Amino acid sequence: MFEKILIANRGEIACRVIKTARKMGIKTVAVYSDADRDALHVRMANEAVHIGPAPSSQSYIVIERILDAIRQTGADAVHPGYGFLSENAAFAAALEKAGVVFIGPPVKAIQAMGDKITSKKIAAEAGVSTVPGHMGLIEDAEEAVRISASIGYPVMIKASAGGGGKGMRIAWNDAEAREGFQSSRNEAKNSFGDDRIFIEKFVDQPRHIEIQVLGDQHGTTLYLGERECSIQRRNQKVIEEAPSPFLDAETRRAMGEQAVALAKAVGYFSAGTVEFIVDGARNFYFLEMNTRLQVEHPVTELVTGIDLVEQMIRVASGEKLSLSQDDVKLNGWAIESRLYAEDPYRNFLPSIGRLSRYRPPAEGRQDDGTVVRNDTGVFEGGEISMYYDPMIAKLCTWAPDRLTAIDAMGSALDDFEVEGCGNNLPFLSAVMRQDRFRSGRLTTAYIAEEFPEGFLGVEPEPEGYRRLAAVAAFINHTVQSRAAEISGAIGNHRRAIGNEWVVSFPAIDVALTLETSPNGASAILVDGKRMTISGAWLPGQSHGTFLVDTAPMGVKVNLIGSSIRLRSKGIDARVHVRSPRIAELSRLMPKKLPPDTSKLLLCPMPGVITSVTVQVGDEVEAGQTLATVEAMKMENSLKAERRGIVKRVAASQGQSLAVDELIMEFE
Repeated sequence: MFEKILIANRGEIACRVIKTARKMGIKTVAVYSDADRDALHVRMANEAVHIGPAPSSQSYIVIERILDAIRQTGADAVHPGYGFLSENAAFAAALEKAGVVFIGPPVKAIQAMGDKITSKKIAAEAGVSTVPGHMGLIEDAEEAVRISASIGYPVMIKASAGGGGKGMRIAWNDAEAREGFQSSRNEAKNSFGDDRIFIEKFVDQPRHIEIQVLGDQHGTTLYLGERECSIQRRNQKVIEEAPSPFLDAETRRAMGEQAVALAKAVGYFSAGTVEFIVDGARNFYFLEMNTRLQVEHPVTELVTGIDLVEQMIRVASGEKLSLSQDDVKLNGWAIESRLYAEDPYRNFLPSIGRLSRYRPPAEGRQDDGTVVRNDTGVFEGGEISMYYDPMIAKLCTWAPDRLTAIDAMGSALDDFEVEGCGNNLPFLSAVMRQDRFRSGRLTTAYIAEEFPEGFLGVEPEPEGYRRLAAVAAFINHTVQSRAAEISGAIGNHRRAIGNEWVVSFPAIDVALTLETSPNGASAILVDGKRMTISGAWLPGQSHGTFLVDTAPMGVKVNLIGSSIRLRSKGIDARVHVRSPRIAELSRLMPKKLPPDTSKLLLCPMPGVITSVTVQVGDEVEAGQTLATVEAMKMENSLKAERRGIVKRVAASQGQSLAVDELIMEFE
């Protein structure tokens, strides 16, 4: 077994590998850039080596810097994590040449699966189902009809030089294939000057489902069930689960056996993932093979009880797998939510900043038998940098069944406190409570279909307003009681606290009467309904767990002046609790209007201006690119919303801007 492992990565995956290495009694070496000098993975490792400036192109993906760190520390093996150099065949070959073990698959397997055309050819030869299609050029509409019929409808007619959805049609029958071919051809010629067309099978109601494989260097290869990864945004997975709510045992076995066949065809060992696209009839087609540990591997670990990182280390050291395919059992259900530093209310644009508060829910087995796991690489007071992936944590829950696991995730998200940068907690909470998600009706278009205008927050149902109003009144009473105790202690006269309140939300008012007792309170609404409420919240606490009619409710609480900000179940509401008379008068107050920014281009996220494409005096058209901003490995084009003339340019290429900082102004 290895004595010392270097982790050629950062963040939560580096911390994850360190945890397993500790358990196995193996020393660890962290590498870090300038930006990660105080990072959690650096603190956790036995040793740490500085490898360069903040940009990963000058540190984490420079092979020679990693090799130099190995020489300095005498590490005898390297775990690459995921991303960076994890699927870099040249890196694996360099380690092999240096006599250092790569904790991953052989170089030839990385090379074979790294090329999309080669990998699909190998998959087809290994008997793996691939997307049917005709990649040759098609001469006319009648040939298009014959090919489409042979593939089987529906089909996708595509321009060979296509992009941006141009030159693309879906055909469900002969007539649509004939018409679609000609339309695609004309559009392709006009858009690209190239009218070549090809046809492939269109996967209806597509799901992204992947199979986890694990093999040793002695010929044993297993599949460890599947993961459903259909909820994606811009091809980035957001929520994953194991097993899939869609697969039956027969399909699971067929997909698993084909994944194993592909792994054996390329001499694969270590952990790897074979990704498939699955249609509404459970037909599945090979997409690609990831020759590394996946981000979402924890859900597989939770339902199988197998530590994949430990198995990777043992396989790399030459050990045989200690289990057979019959030993692999799927137990219960696991959900993973990726918590990102991005603003869901600004189209999920990246957000950076210092984590002024980071309080994840308690990990481990809960009182109700569910399990909470949180893989992270950050800590309270740490900084989310603009240089790397915006992931804060991977929150996972396990339960005996799917709905219980989802409910456990909803509660864990409500208990997760993150302040200091924008984050997608409210979006994740909203998904957990959607009927479509809870019923398992998932496709890769889920987010686009359910949030066509982007995430606009969660509007409470009528009962939700009443429950939040009861919580707000209870909090207000607690604050008022504390103030009365203090004033009474000073002046020997405790002031009276009213019991009739109006809780004002931005959209509605909820009037109620609050009757208190030593054990809690009762909120009596205008229709006579009585709601009991209790909780141990005290002024100064940023989170409280309340029982409303015996149902637990985790709420993040912020007292802001005379208002209370409540966040729960994806809802973010700033409310006022007032006496009926003050509430009546407040309705007469003029509303403060937001500033007019219609003639300003403001930076939507913290980032670096990589280009400014217009000058003062230029006339711009709607949709024209004005500037580009780079943040967290993403380049974002900023476009004109309407026609206008540039009056002033306030930012230049290479300048770092904060969110809402001025870039340019229009006449």
